[in-house]
Amino acid sequence: MPRSRPKPDRVAMISLHTSPLATPGVGDAGGLNVYVAELATALGRHGVEVEILTRRSDPATPEVVPLAERVTVRHLAAGPPEPVAKEQLPGLVDEFAASLRPLAAGYDLIHSHYWLSGLAALRVDQDHHHTSVRPPLVHTMHTMARVKNAALADDQQAEPEPRADGEALIVKSAEGLTANTGEEAAELRDHYGAAPDRITIVPPGVDLDVFHPCDQRESRDLLDIGAEAEVILFVGRIQPLKAPDVLIRAVAELIKQQPRRRERLKLIIIGSPSGPDRDWADTLPELADSLQVGELVEFRPHSERLELYRWYCASDIVAVPSHNESFGLVALEAQACTRPVVAADVGGLRHAVADGRTGILVGGHGPQDWASALGSLLDDPDRAVRLGQAGIDHARGFSWDASAEATLRAYRTAMG
Repeated sequence: MPRSRPKPDRVAMISLHTSPLATPGVGDAGGLNVYVAELATALGRHGVEVEILTRRSDPATPEVVPLAERVTVRHLAAGPPEPVAKEQLPGLVDEFAASLRPLAAGYDLIHSHYWLSGLAALRVDQDHHHTSVRPPLVHTMHTMARVKNAALADDQQAEPEPRADGEALIVKSAEGLTANTGEEAAELRDHYGAAPDRITIVPPGVDLDVFHPCDQRESRDLLDIGAEAEVILFVGRIQPLKAPDVLIRAVAELIKQQPRRRERLKLIIIGSPSGPDRDWADTLPELADSLQVGELVEFRPHSERLELYRWYCASDIVAVPSHNESFGLVALEAQACTRPVVAADVGGLRHAVADGRTGILVGGHGPQDWASALGSLLDDPDRAVRLGQAGIDHARGFSWDASAEATLRAYRTAMG
C-alpha cells in the first residue's frame, strides 16, 4: 500500500496587503480577508498550526495576535506602520520579504494570497542563489490582472502590466495553485499557462453560524425599515468592478416603468470606497440624483458581520452586479440567510448562485435587463421566497471544513 503524503504541521499564510483582522468593506478589505481568516481557522481545526503574516499598518497593534485555536496573526515590518494605498504596496514587497526571510525555515509550507504576497514569498530566496530557504509555495490568486482586464467596466482602470508579469512568475514558480472553481482553473491555464497537475479546486465556504435563516420583520424593526418596503441590498467595496451604479440605473428604470413603486422601493448600498478608483464613489449620489432616484438610494458605511447579517435579513433581494468575481462570498452569505440573489452571469458567481433555483443570473449590465430581473422577483414574492428557501440548502454545500480538506490536498501535492 502506498504511503499517504504527510500534511504540514506549520503553515505561513501570507496576506501582505490586508489583514484578516480588518473589517470587510473597509479600504481594501473584502472577501479575501474573510477567506484567509476562515480557511486558517478551519485548518486549525484540522490540526495545522497557521501563522498569518500581514504588513504592520498600525504601530499600536501587537506583533502577534491570536485569531483562533492554532491560528495567530503576525505583523511584519514593511514600509511605514500606517495604512498605505494599495497601488503603493508593490514597492514594499522586498521589505516584507526581508522580514519574512528569517522566519521562513520555521514553516513546512507557505500559502500566499494575492499576487503581492506571492511575490514576497518568491523573494525570500533572492539572496540565496545556491541554497533555497523557501518552503514549498501554494498560491491563491483571488483575482487575476489578465482576467480583470478582459472584463473592464467603463470607468475602471486597467490592471498594470507589472502585476500580470508578477502573476505569471508566481504561476511558473509555485509548487501548487488553488482555484475557487473549474472556470478559474481554466483561466489560470489559458491566461498564464499553469500546469493542470499543479492546480487544486478549493471552493470557498460560508460561516453558517453567523449567516443563517432569520425573521425579516424582526430585522426590519431593528433597522427601522418599513414592513411594506421593497428592499434591494448591495454589499461590497464601492468601486467600478463591483458595479453598484448598475443597480442605481436599474432602480431608475423600475420607477420609469412603474411610477407608483417610488413609494416603497429602496436600494441600500453598504460598503466603502476602495482602490485607485476610490474617488469614483463620489459620483454615485450624483448619478442617483440625476436619475431622480436620490431619495430611494441609501449609502451606508461598512458593517460588522453580525450587523451585516441583519441587513441581509431585512432585504428582499441581494444584488451582486460585479463585472468579475472569482467567487462571490456575498452571494453565499445572502443565500445562507434565505435571501434570493440577482447576480451578474460572470466568473465564480455562476457557481455561487444556482440560476433559476436560488436566484437569477443576468447576462450583461444593461439597466433594463437588471430592472427586469429585479422586478420579476419584487412582483412575485412567492417565487422570491421559494428561491430564498432553496438558497440555504445551496449554501450548506459550501463549508470551510470542506475548503480546508481541499486545501490540505493542495499542500500535500506541493510538498510531494
